[in-house]
Amino acid sequence: MQHEVVMPKMGESLQEGTITQWLKQVGDKIERDEMILEISTDKVDTEVPSPVEGTLTQILVQEEETVEVGTPIAIIDTEGGAPAPVSTPKAEPEPTPAPAPAPAPAAPEPTPAATSGGDVTDLVMPKMGESLQEGTIVKWLKQPGDKLERDEMILEISTDKVDTEVPSPVEGTLVEILVQEEETVEVGTVIAKITSGSGAVATPSPAPKPEAKPAPAPAAAPSQPAQQQAAKTAAPTQTVTGSTFEIPRKSNSGRFYSPLVRAIANDNKVSLEELETISGTGVDSRVSKDDLFNYIKNRPAAGSVQAPVASAQPTTNVASTPAPKPTQASAPANYGSNVEVIPMDRMRKLISAHMVQSKQTSAHVTSVAEVDMTNIWNLRNKLKNSFQQREGIKLTFTSFFAKALTEGLRQFPMLNVSVDGTNILKHRNVNLGFATALPDGNLIVPVIKNADGLSLTGLQRSITDLANRARTKKLDPNDIQGGTITLTNVGTFGTLFGTPIINQPQTCIIGVGAIKKRPMVIEANGHDSIQIRNMMYMSITYDHRVIDGMLAGQALAAMVNALENVTEDNIIL
Repeated sequence: MQHEVVMPKMGESLQEGTITQWLKQVGDKIERDEMILEISTDKVDTEVPSPVEGTLTQILVQEEETVEVGTPIAIIDTEGGAPAPVSTPKAEPEPTPAPAPAPAPAAPEPTPAATSGGDVTDLVMPKMGESLQEGTIVKWLKQPGDKLERDEMILEISTDKVDTEVPSPVEGTLVEILVQEEETVEVGTVIAKITSGSGAVATPSPAPKPEAKPAPAPAAAPSQPAQQQAAKTAAPTQTVTGSTFEIPRKSNSGRFYSPLVRAIANDNKVSLEELETISGTGVDSRVSKDDLFNYIKNRPAAGSVQAPVASAQPTTNVASTPAPKPTQASAPANYGSNVEVIPMDRMRKLISAHMVQSKQTSAHVTSVAEVDMTNIWNLRNKLKNSFQQREGIKLTFTSFFAKALTEGLRQFPMLNVSVDGTNILKHRNVNLGFATALPDGNLIVPVIKNADGLSLTGLQRSITDLANRARTKKLDPNDIQGGTITLTNVGTFGTLFGTPIINQPQTCIIGVGAIKKRPMVIEANGHDSIQIRNMMYMSITYDHRVIDGMLAGQALAAMVNALENVTEDNIIL
């Protein structure tokens, strides 16, 4: 089965991209989501993953060549099956998306529109960040049968970092929706089909969404037999040592493990033997991300797993197992009439999972220092009007914080690191992420690339631009990936200081609190005096696996010193 790889759309206004480097060559075996090439646009330099597993059989666009978005750039043979209905001019006789003409409109199945003639293009779940492996369909803006223009928005998707609209890569007609709203699929999964050219489209039969998910209903009501089954799995267990930490895509038992699950298992040192014992809730009993996080949370012991053993003993230990939890969660009436039950939305679930993962991964330690912000306070008040007239943007305290942070990392570069297994990765450039509040109450962390090379004005321009685009959902994928350290302003609403959670895979996050006027004892020329100063707390939360207290304290002191010594004479806008 031949599958086309096309030049992806890496931003709303981008129409073309350049092949920078092919990471794979013709004849190479490729796993799904394995990086196969690097591309460059005027906004994004990124790697492109393979949408399928197979063999690279043809490279259609060579390195340094520039082509339009949607242009086929390579062919992957998925080894078996009928030829894929891809947009290849030579394959006109082969596309056979005609399973629907025979079933007349009376067929109740959610079979989408049938096509007649024309090229068929697969629309796949896009990769919206370097660490993201899946996305959720929030809303389809178009329905089967609708005409589409190239770059017209056809659906909204959500990940744990980005909520964005996805444009059509080609002009044509939407003929089939393969993934329904609120469903989550892996990056590269085909989610819809678009026919282009002169293809005629039959009237799509309505997809009965409510009936599409009847299966989970019985599982949600654990009956007595279900409890008996739980009792069996809760029977006496024996400890099995897990020693295989290289998790394959498919185990010897035939079980599939997604790239996301493998990455989480690797980060948390979960062995293959442990994964094999987890009862998966995904398709074909696959272990989902939530299954794995639940297992890690209740993990019996490091390096060992509890494998169920057949036993005829009485099931008196059932009460000590987590089996009854679904029964409690499915009975909100037990909370009482004075409690409103609010289910977490998908974004909140993902944030929750990532926060727990970070706490389980890094040894968090926080140190706090005081900063005298009086000089910067007065200087900003003096310069802010002229700065806004000249630059067209406001001069905020955040740019001063960012500049001081980069100065601290210049003196102590071992804070600008991340961890990969037992290796410490030292980053040459400071890619500064800064937490930005969104209108819906969630947070996103845009990244200023090469922040250590920017002036105060350059930092302020980047902060303003990224924050505005974050709040209007116009960030490009490259804007939220590649961060090496994060800055968060916990003082926006008056908080004095906080102990923020590290943004994995980084190892350090800087927090700044509210600026408050306080009486301070100031020493000058050997004499003490009490003055009213604008004071602020600054915190550094670091991963004690690779950053010791002395290094963190020295770096924090350097940042404080950079802030306190800003004057009108030495500031460089």
